[in-house]
Amino acid sequence: MSTIQEVRSAVLALSASERASLAHDLILSLDDPAGYELSPAQESEIQRRLQMVREGSATGRPAAEVFADLKAKYS
Repeated sequence: MSTIQEVRSAVLALSASERASLAHDLILSLDDPAGYELSPAQESEIQRRLQMVREGSATGRPAAEVFADLKAKYS
Protein backbone atom coordinates (compact mmCIF):
# COMPACT_ATOMS: atom_id res chain seq x y z
CA MET A 1 0.00 0.00 0.00
CA SER A 2 1.26 3.48 -0.86
CA THR A 3 1.96 6.04 1.78
CA ILE A 4 0.14 9.34 1.69
CA GLN A 5 3.35 11.05 0.57
CA GLU A 6 3.63 8.70 -2.41
CA VAL A 7 0.01 9.28 -3.35
CA ARG A 8 0.44 13.05 -2.97
CA SER A 9 3.52 13.04 -5.21
CA ALA A 10 1.72 11.00 -7.85
CA VAL A 11 -1.32 13.26 -7.76
CA LEU A 12 0.74 16.44 -8.02
CA ALA A 13 2.35 15.03 -11.18
CA LEU A 14 -1.07 14.97 -12.89
CA SER A 15 -2.27 17.75 -15.17
CA ALA A 16 -4.44 20.52 -13.72
CA SER A 17 -7.60 19.07 -15.26
CA GLU A 18 -6.80 15.59 -13.94
CA ARG A 19 -6.21 17.00 -10.44
CA ALA A 20 -9.47 18.97 -10.64
CA SER A 21 -11.37 15.85 -11.64
CA LEU A 22 -9.78 13.84 -8.84
CA ALA A 23 -10.50 16.60 -6.30
CA HIS A 24 -14.13 16.60 -7.41
CA ASP A 25 -14.39 12.84 -6.95
CA LEU A 26 -12.73 13.01 -3.53
CA ILE A 27 -15.02 15.77 -2.31
CA LEU A 28 -18.06 13.84 -3.47
CA SER A 29 -16.79 10.80 -1.60
CA LEU A 30 -16.98 12.74 1.68
CA ASP A 31 -20.72 13.25 1.48
CA ASP A 32 -23.67 11.41 0.04
CA PRO A 33 -24.15 13.06 -3.37
CA ALA A 34 -27.66 11.62 -3.57
CA GLY A 35 -28.69 14.38 -1.19
CA TYR A 36 -27.66 17.09 -3.66
CA GLU A 37 -30.03 18.36 -6.27
CA LEU A 38 -28.79 20.86 -8.81
CA SER A 39 -30.88 22.85 -11.22
CA PRO A 40 -30.20 22.53 -14.95
CA ALA A 41 -28.62 26.00 -14.82
CA GLN A 42 -26.24 24.89 -12.04
CA GLU A 43 -25.29 21.73 -13.94
CA SER A 44 -24.67 23.81 -17.07
CA GLU A 45 -22.44 26.25 -15.15
CA ILE A 46 -20.42 23.39 -13.67
CA GLN A 47 -19.90 21.89 -17.12
CA ARG A 48 -18.90 25.30 -18.54
CA ARG A 49 -16.31 25.85 -15.81
CA LEU A 50 -14.96 22.31 -16.11
CA GLN A 51 -14.51 22.81 -19.84
CA MET A 52 -12.56 26.03 -19.16
CA VAL A 53 -10.23 24.14 -16.82
CA ARG A 54 -9.74 21.37 -19.37
CA GLU A 55 -8.99 23.91 -22.12
CA GLY A 56 -6.59 25.83 -19.90
CA SER A 57 -8.58 29.05 -20.25
CA ALA A 58 -9.75 29.20 -16.63
CA THR A 59 -8.25 31.96 -14.52
CA GLY A 60 -8.03 32.11 -10.79
CA ARG A 61 -7.62 34.65 -8.05
CA PRO A 62 -5.38 34.49 -5.00
CA ALA A 63 -7.23 32.95 -2.05
CA ALA A 64 -6.37 35.94 0.14
CA GLU A 65 -8.18 38.23 -2.31
CA VAL A 66 -11.25 35.98 -2.44
CA PHE A 67 -11.44 35.71 1.35
CA ALA A 68 -10.99 39.48 1.74
CA ASP A 69 -13.90 40.05 -0.65
CA LEU A 70 -16.07 37.58 1.26
CA LYS A 71 -15.15 39.12 4.58
CA ALA A 72 -16.01 42.60 3.30
CA LYS A 73 -19.30 41.36 1.88
CA TYR A 74 -20.46 39.47 4.98
CA SER A 75 -18.93 41.45 7.83
